[in-house]
Order: sequence, then C-alpha cells, then structure tokens
Amino acid sequence: MSGSGKTTVAGLLAERLGWPHRDADEFHSAGNRAKMAAGQPLDDADRAPWLAAIGAWLDEQAAAHRPAVVTCSALKRSYRDRLLRGRPGARLLYLHGTRELVRARLEARHGHFFPAALLDSQFADLQEPQPDEHPVVVEVDQPPGAVVEAALSLLDLAAPSAPSAPSAPPEEAPMSEQTHRSAGPTGDQWELRRGGQRAVVVELGGALRQYEAGGVPLLDGFAADEPVTSGRGQLLVPWPNRVGGGRYRFDGADLQLPLSEPEHRNAIHGLLRWVPWRLLARSGEALRVGTTLHPQPGYPFLLEVYAEYRLTDDGLEVLVSAVNAGTARAPYGVGQHPYLTVGTGLVDTALLTVPARLRLTTDEDGLPTGEEPVEGTEYDFRSARPIGAQVLDTAFTGLERDEAGRAVVRLAHPSGRRGTDVWLGEGTRYVQVYTGDTLGQPGRRRRGVAVEAMSCPADAFRTGTGLTVLEPGAGHVLRWGLRPWGAADGAAIR
Repeated sequence: MSGSGKTTVAGLLAERLGWPHRDADEFHSAGNRAKMAAGQPLDDADRAPWLAAIGAWLDEQAAAHRPAVVTCSALKRSYRDRLLRGRPGARLLYLHGTRELVRARLEARHGHFFPAALLDSQFADLQEPQPDEHPVVVEVDQPPGAVVEAALSLLDLAAPSAPSAPSAPPEEAPMSEQTHRSAGPTGDQWELRRGGQRAVVVELGGALRQYEAGGVPLLDGFAADEPVTSGRGQLLVPWPNRVGGGRYRFDGADLQLPLSEPEHRNAIHGLLRWVPWRLLARSGEALRVGTTLHPQPGYPFLLEVYAEYRLTDDGLEVLVSAVNAGTARAPYGVGQHPYLTVGTGLVDTALLTVPARLRLTTDEDGLPTGEEPVEGTEYDFRSARPIGAQVLDTAFTGLERDEAGRAVVRLAHPSGRRGTDVWLGEGTRYVQVYTGDTLGQPGRRRRGVAVEAMSCPADAFRTGTGLTVLEPGAGHVLRWGLRPWGAADGAAIR
C-alpha cells in the first residue's frame, strides 16, 4: 500500500536487475490524482482503467521479451487477479508493514498527492495475498537494501551477492498486527510446504524444528510446545562447537566468553541460540530470518546475521550469512545442528556414509588435539556401513566433493532403500557427527544422528584453524541442505 516503500524498493530492484521500471502512480488519470489529493478514496470504478493501463504495459513488456518491474497498490484480490491472470510469468511481491509504521512514513512524506488521512481506507480495502497467489512477502521494517536482497533471493531472480553491510540500521517498528504471536517456548512457528515436503522454523534462534517428506519425519526434532534441547536444529553463530575455557586472544586483546558448558569449562555453540530472530521475508516454500549480534563481553563485535530456508524439488536448502557491520575485524565461525533419523528407533542399525579422509582427535573436554587419517580405523565411513555400538562425537575434514563442490553425508535405513543426504556446500569445511550418547535426556540418546555443517572446527577462536576473520563490511556464507531419497511405506519421498 501507499507508504510501504514500494517505489523505492522497485527502483532498487529494477536497478539491480537492469530491468525497466514503472510506478503505478504514472498510470493514474488526472481525475484519480485530484480525487485522492482532495482526501477522497478511490472506488473500484476509479481503479478499473488504472489496472487496465498497468496490465497493458505488462503485456507490452512481455511481447518484447523484456522482464520488468511495476508497482501497484493492488489491495484487493480482484485487482491482483486482473493483473496476474493470463500472465503466467508475473510474480507477486508483497511489502508488508504494520499500520503504525506505514502511517509514520506517510506522515513524514511531503509533496505527494496521497495524504496520510487515506490510510484507513487502504487498510479497509486490504485483502492480504493468500497462498494460492504464491506471494513473496517481505517485511518493510528493515532498510530498503535489505528488502531488495530478500526479494531477489526468495523470488530466485538472481543468486544473492556476497553479503554486505546494511546501509542504515533497521527501523524500530511494532510487531505486525497480522503475525500470530505464539506463547510456546520457541515463539512463532513458520511453516514451509512444497509438494510432499514440510519444514518448520522457529523464532527462537531461527532453529529448524521439523522437516518431513512424504509424511515421513527426517529429523529427530521437537514439538511446537517443547523447548529446544541438545542443540536440535540450532544455528551456531559466531562459532560452532567449543572454545576451550571460553578464553581467546584476538588482535592483541584477551577476551573471555561466558562458560556455557560449565562441566567442561567451555563456551559452546555461539551466542545466538537463545535470542529471537525476526521474520524478514517469506513465501509458501521459502523464508528469510535475521538478527543482530551486538557487541558484548567476550565478543565486542557487531554482526548482522541471516538464515534462509528454501524447499526445492530436491529437498531443503539452507543458507546462513553474516556481515561485519562494525568498525573492527571480527573472528567468525558458523554451523548448524540438525539430528537425522531414518525411523529405526536407535541409530545402531542405520547405515552411515561420511566422505572424509581425516578426523580430528580430541581430549576429554572435546577440544581438538590433532588430525589423523580415517583409513584403517573405526572412523572410516567412506563406504556405507552400520553405526553399530560405535560412539561418535567426531569432527571430520578432508571432505571429498562432487563436481558441484558438495560433500555428501548419507544416513540410510538398514534396507538401503531410503534415507537422507546432508550436502555440504560453500563455506562448509568440517562436519561433526554425533550419535547423542551424552545427551542430558537419556530417552533421547542415540535416537538420531547429528550431522553438523561447520565452517571451522572446535576451538578455532584459540587455534585459528579454519577461522574466518571478517573485515568491516565483509561477509561470509555457509550453504548446506537435506535431500531425501527412496520410499517409505509405499510413498515416494523423491
């Protein structure tokens, strides 16, 4: 609607793509402009020729094979139907903001024919896009550049560029009136669907709670009314695994992190697991969440962090990116902690494949002491074999990759007829495999196998092994995903 920032966003979007751009205001008649300037809302009859003119321009661009961007306050479903029906290449991008935020923007705008007094009439007419319209919804309480990045990525118009620092701090805005607030322990639950696949991401920590295909659970996750335990599905930022003693030295400063694993006097799994992440953009099969890691004791650096989840025909893709928004260099690592299941009760009979030449040896506190080849040892899973009674809490490296640059860890049902591949893409140099033998809840031990994509191993803040150092304005990307295969109970998974 007017005041959502659509003209600014559309202009930036068109500039990034090199496409022509027209604003809907250009298609209004002089009479419509005069009516709105006088504080009178338009009715359907007023808008009919306006929509027809926009549609005609879209058809001109399509006939010339020119992709283009147009803005339009298509508040009603009938308006959008007129613009989208018969134009299969058209995509709908909905810029969503609260009434309070939009009003504040309209009141701050000067010299425009649409007055803030007409805002109530817009909200009265608004019929939010429904799933069958396949909208991409982007929240506008963030800088225009961030809105464009989210739109580009979720519309799949272009691969997102390397993350860059935001042009301005996000505006503070009330929570959306249209967004349900959950009273559960992990906050809002955001569901994605595509074909027979379903994934659920939660507000707390931006964690992946559930993923299933063909009705078959592929993760040993947690219910909507349960708290997160044992790192299930959590994002590990700005380091995965452990920092010994929580103490490290960086750029001449001695820094002390909180000891979040007190039994071993370690700092474990980063600083963002227990903070709310904001929903930034969503569609029926993809979403983007983000949060800010503010400077704090032990980590005096400023990061903007994003996670994007997308269902495709091939499975679930995850992208985790971070940008150093501060003025000093920052040490950085990242990982994610899903537990896989193939429905065997315990993991002992499941078949595991890990395409790694090396494993990291560790001390009694789980900190690396060196590397050794897996060949000829019980840690050699380069060919599929049952896990058996073997206890794994092991980091692997020296990953063998395919032509696409991906290493694939596979967990398969004992029959070998179905399972899940965890592919490790850009930014993943290590993988931690954990059979859950030391979990605090005995009933959950060895029920699933954690396969953790990591950019660096444990203790990287102290040793520097695999550590990424982010210069001011620089970013890092980690890509991984889940690919189900085979069939279960007669239902095709892939």
